Amino acid sequence: MSQIHALSDDQVAGELRKMTAFIKQEAMEKANEIRLKADEEFAIEKSKLVRQETSAIDSSYEKKFKQASMSQQITRSTVANKSRLRILSARQELLDTLFEDAEKRLGDVSKDKGKYQSILKNLILEGAYALAEDDMKVKARKADYDLVKKAIEEAQPEYKKNMNKETKISIDESDPLPEGSAGGITISGTNGRIDINNTFEERLKLLETDALPSIRVTLFGENQNRKFHD
Repeated sequence: MSQIHALSDDQVAGELRKMTAFIKQEAMEKANEIRLKADEEFAIEKSKLVRQETSAIDSSYEKKFKQASMSQQITRSTVANKSRLRILSARQELLDTLFEDAEKRLGDVSKDKGKYQSILKNLILEGAYALAEDDMKVKARKADYDLVKKAIEEAQPEYKKNMNKETKISIDESDPLPEGSAGGITISGTNGRIDINNTFEERLKLLETDALPSIRVTLFGENQNRKFHD
């Protein structure tokens, strides 16, 4: 039979140290394994959270940027429109002033009798060519009757020469133009049913309508925003 020898105190202590070292080593390895796994999971979760926050920040920034851009565009458009309206208003005021001044000066034209008679002749001829009738009546201010008669005397032979026919043009003294009128004449045919208004006031109104585009170009230049021009 084999004999069982009891371990000495030193041997027991040595075995305990070995067991303790083994257990400690196992614990350290396990702890390290747990730490590595925890670090890995933390890194994954951290990366996920960073991506989520980054995406949220990007989305918020993009939204704010779009809002800021839209606000800037609206502000720029509002300022541009207000500026354009102020310019248009100032231009219209200038045009209104020009035509008002022209209207005030219409009466000055008749002060130069020789020039005024020539104008009356041309106004009579213009109306006569348009009517082209055998008998036409001219209305004028009473103060202009003498000049109108002379203008008619000059106009009739010129009419005959250009139209190759004669016409009778006379003053209708039954209904003169108001003395407050700036001057000019009206001429009618077909027993008064057709009337052409060649007074200075009416010609100025026509000028405001017909010549306004060219006046605008002369004063302000071409409108670069217009695709078509008269």
